[in-house]
Amino acid sequence: MKVNTMKELSTELGQVPLVVLTRPQMGENIGAAARAMLNFGLEHMRLVAPRDGWPNPAATAMASGASVVLDHAGVFGDVGAAVADCDYVYATTARSRGLVKPVLTPETAMAEARAMIAAGKRVAVLFGPERAGLENDDVAHANAIITVPVNPGFYSLNLAQCVLLTAYEWMRQGTDVPGMRLDLAGTDLASAIELEKLGDHFEEKLEAANFFHPPEKAPFMKMNLRNMLGRWGMTRSEAQTLHGILRQLVRGRS
Repeated sequence: MKVNTMKELSTELGQVPLVVLTRPQMGENIGAAARAMLNFGLEHMRLVAPRDGWPNPAATAMASGASVVLDHAGVFGDVGAAVADCDYVYATTARSRGLVKPVLTPETAMAEARAMIAAGKRVAVLFGPERAGLENDDVAHANAIITVPVNPGFYSLNLAQCVLLTAYEWMRQGTDVPGMRLDLAGTDLASAIELEKLGDHFEEKLEAANFFHPPEKAPFMKMNLRNMLGRWGMTRSEAQTLHGILRQLVRGRS
């Protein structure tokens, strides 16, 4: 297993955090972490004393297309060497370590990381080995701690899961994806005039069926009908379908 030097890895530095896996035990977890990283735009992995050496065929198999992350992963003998060129380091742990450090959620940490990287700082996130997580000596290299808010009765996260949660927050902080969208499947939303005509059609057929009864409640019932039609976010195709349904119902009664 070849251990990298900082000079050899000088070309890896980019506008994203480094992911440092500390003494990872299983190649499968390294591969799954690489896959989670690439899903959310992180490509720079560093490994500290991987148990089964490096490279690891099990990691490549599990990466499922994210081998670009593994191909350029740096390998170091200890945490100090792995983060020596970093300006700010986060350590991920769910347990109190008796060390005085700020504790952040992944959301807050990644927002902070984006600001530091934009200012030209180099940021790394430490992840611990699968069995027991980071040790105090590892956390001592960090400036702050990231703790995922999980069930306090069962706070153990798989290594790749923890990487994924942090990477997701990194990408989410830098995108403007709306919380909800309507996929229109090749059609457009119905216009105001189209909805008005559909409302007229409904009122016409419902009047003929004596639906608006008693008469004193008719204005309120019609208002509710128009409100429903406008609230649905109907497409032009859906409005045309409802016109067709109304026409067919009338034919069926004649």
